[in-house]
Amino acid sequence: MTTSPDEGIRPFRIAIPDSELDDLHHRLDRTRWPDELPGVGWAYGVPRDYLRELVHHWRYAYDWRAAEARLNQWPQFTTTIDGADVHFAHIRSPEPDATPLIITHGWPGSFVEFERIVGPLTDPRAHGGDPADAFHLVLPSIPGFGFSGPTRETGWEYHRVGAAFAELMHRLGYERYGTQGGDWGAAISRELGRIRPGQVIGVHLNIIPGAGATAEPTAAELAALTPAERERTLASWERMRAWSREKQGYADLQSTRPQTLAYALTDSPVGQLAWIAEKFKEWTDSGDRPEDAVDRDHLLTNVMLYWLTGTAGSSGRIYYERAHADHWGLPPEPSATPTAYAAFPQENFIVLRHIAERTNNIVRWTEFDRGGHFAAMEQPDLLIGDIRAFFRDLRGSTPSGTGEATA
Repeated sequence: MTTSPDEGIRPFRIAIPDSELDDLHHRLDRTRWPDELPGVGWAYGVPRDYLRELVHHWRYAYDWRAAEARLNQWPQFTTTIDGADVHFAHIRSPEPDATPLIITHGWPGSFVEFERIVGPLTDPRAHGGDPADAFHLVLPSIPGFGFSGPTRETGWEYHRVGAAFAELMHRLGYERYGTQGGDWGAAISRELGRIRPGQVIGVHLNIIPGAGATAEPTAAELAALTPAERERTLASWERMRAWSREKQGYADLQSTRPQTLAYALTDSPVGQLAWIAEKFKEWTDSGDRPEDAVDRDHLLTNVMLYWLTGTAGSSGRIYYERAHADHWGLPPEPSATPTAYAAFPQENFIVLRHIAERTNNIVRWTEFDRGGHFAAMEQPDLLIGDIRAFFRDLRGSTPSGTGEATA
């Protein structure tokens, strides 16, 4: 396809100046540490001894240039859509009949999340898989996040992002494709399937928005369920109550005053690290520390994208925009696109099938015995296998598109 000048796709390469890395090191060296109550562990937030250890590793052992070189092995681009600069990696499979698939991250993630799944998904032949399961991958950064940030105007909630990513796939020449995502990426991926049912062949999600227990189930509601679904519904409600009581604060702050928070996180790398590392501890299938679930350097590379781009504030604004949108608090609008759900046990929200099926066309439901919120980082093999199995059942029906645009 051809593009007009304002629809141009521009090559992009990560090249952080040495001065930015020097500034980071100076700030880490001059960290002003707070006091801490003894013996409270993670109950009050990130323990100081743990964070000191992680900061020391960041300062003296972590190698950004090695991470930068790995990421630059992926062809990357930017394009302007609806007034926002959208960054994305576009990794085409060596298999010509591969299925196009757009995978979207959430907060506090980034396209770095997908390092461990790109190779097997794009080139299964080289990873002991069936070449028929190959994908052409598009990995965008959400507007306001990383190299797609900061945004320059209000209104960038997930409906608008979904429309922008639909335009991105059109510009790349993909008229039939799949979507995948967790966290905000799940909301965006589902929205893509909802608004483009003629283009999106299937939606694969780690979370299904609006499909958990938001109120205590009544006796009548429970009586109508199977014993297994009844148990899952009660567990969902209890987890939601615990979330509201202990873990909701970050979202409340980002939904109301993201600009105030931005000053602290943009000025202090240790503050930015703590804000994100806490979530990698609480939202993963980890034990005493995030590294039980996610490689330490992989976590730091994700943090670096927020720090180096100064997008702590603009990434947090997606919470504000969602909370102040006209559709906030309303049930999800129905989606007819075939949808798969991959349930990882340490995910924040337990999704209930009888609720999910009210507004989604659920055709696959898989429950795993390990893994959490950052599935691509924690359990890449399980996620890869489920994505392959879902689209294997769908891909035979229609052609996948050309993907022969500029990128």
